[in-house]
Amino acid sequence: MVRVVQKVSSSRAFAKVAPRVIPALDRTVHRLTGGRVLPAASLLPGVVLTATGARSGLPRRTPLACMPEDGGTWVLVGSNFGRPGEPAWTGNLLAHPEASISWRGREIPVRAQLLEGAEREAAWAAVLAFWPPYGTYQARVERRIRLFRLTPREHPGARPANQTVKGPSDRQ
Repeated sequence: MVRVVQKVSSSRAFAKVAPRVIPALDRTVHRLTGGRVLPAASLLPGVVLTATGARSGLPRRTPLACMPEDGGTWVLVGSNFGRPGEPAWTGNLLAHPEASISWRGREIPVRAQLLEGAEREAAWAAVLAFWPPYGTYQARVERRIRLFRLTPREHPGARPANQTVKGPSDRQ
């Protein structure tokens, strides 16, 4: 089943329809269930990111797939479903890295870090192992897809180097 969904999510038709449908559905259900349910998270883990708008200064809520890491951090992938432009939330985090996420019904203050260099390369390899369609998205666009690591603000920020990340097919 996971392979079928990966194939569908890699299609250009999905890239056209999904950005309009999935976030709206996720936002609505998340709000109605008090943050307990995020429909897209039934396939991939997901958060609702609340970041300050880069231009408006207003809070912006965006449901996003994420890759949870051992040690209590998350990686967000600015894939924009393989479409050319950067997703707005990535610009928001660059301008205002202090944000919060709703994760499994809990609101968690986080600090976002744009990953670069060797740290980005290691995270990208883990992201591709976790959800291979991200590779298809990258192949479709000329920009380098941004990766952010979210660290809880009350967390010291250190992440053990020997962490393992489980993909969707490893989940029970």
